[in-house]
Amino acid sequence: MQLRWLNSLQAIDAAEWDALFPPDYPFSRYAFLAALEQGGSVDGGTGWQSQHLTVWQNQRLVAAIPGYLKAHSYGEYLFDWQIAEAYQQLQLPYYPKWIAAIPFTPVTGPRLGFLPGMDRASLLSAITGFLTAELETGKLHSLQWLYPEGDLTQALTEQGFWLRHDVQFLWHNRNYQDFTGYLQRLNSRKRKQILKERAACADLQLVRLLGSKLTAAHWQQVLQCYQATYIKRSGHRGYITAQSFMQMASQLADCIVVFAAFDPAKPQQMLAAALCFQGGNTLYGRYWGALEPNDYLHFELCYYQGIEYCIEHGLAFFDAGAQGEHKLKRGFAPVLRYGAYCFADTPLSAAIQGYFKQEQQHLQHYLQAAEVALPYKTPLE
Repeated sequence: MQLRWLNSLQAIDAAEWDALFPPDYPFSRYAFLAALEQGGSVDGGTGWQSQHLTVWQNQRLVAAIPGYLKAHSYGEYLFDWQIAEAYQQLQLPYYPKWIAAIPFTPVTGPRLGFLPGMDRASLLSAITGFLTAELETGKLHSLQWLYPEGDLTQALTEQGFWLRHDVQFLWHNRNYQDFTGYLQRLNSRKRKQILKERAACADLQLVRLLGSKLTAAHWQQVLQCYQATYIKRSGHRGYITAQSFMQMASQLADCIVVFAAFDPAKPQQMLAAALCFQGGNTLYGRYWGALEPNDYLHFELCYYQGIEYCIEHGLAFFDAGAQGEHKLKRGFAPVLRYGAYCFADTPLSAAIQGYFKQEQQHLQHYLQAAEVALPYKTPLE
């Protein structure tokens, strides 16, 4: 086997890459990652440099990891700012670091793809050996796997990586027949609150648009909403460029769903939109935007429309994005997510390992408290 860095997906064929990953997880697909590269959301001066790790056998691609060299810690969501600041205080270099991740997408999923029949344990041993050798050269200062699946996380810890935890919120479909059936599982107070929030949006035209039905005009308005929200919140136009969105529109239409609100007085005017991806038994809420802030409309498009969609299509889960305890109040259950880390040896190594252990304990307590705070009348099975 040979291990090689790949700084652009254009160097290989889409079918070669996609053969390594489950087809029902949209974010490891060649089309999604290539849209970020070719649309300028990564590479260039973004602080994200494509650095995918590939494994070859007799000139055949047999395994790969979507990876990036990072010159900052933005857009990762499993953030390490405190560690970076500690390095800075001791005048130690922290960047570049290498992350195995999907940019701007804190969604758990496959991070190591490989052909059927390959021995994953042997592959992972070769990969971690290669990566730690790179770390020892001083070219990299840390290796970080963000939001890998649980079994891969466990295998990485057995290879010497340190474990981090994160808590996200996931909606589970309990075989609901309709949205009313879901509401009936909630306590009276939360049920009335949700009905009040939905009623506040009743005068708007709420539309569900599948990717194949989205016109160029629709996409321009989705982009306008997305950028308007980022400008107000962060002072920039968002991580995903217009070019990347347009490429996703043409290459990933089969898994895109947009929940949008229009002004009834001006039916062509989109007021807000939530862009989601469907993969397997899960709906993933990814990008939200509105021309004007509106909490009720945010809840309607980002949560309630997605819940209805999952019920209608028999999807088991709705992953509405990272962060946000407001999801808990609407029945999204807390779940543990993971990261696996390896740092070059420094005077901070022991402190970092201790910090991770304290963080795990804190998040375990938080998870338990959040489960108690769920608004269901009876505990979830």
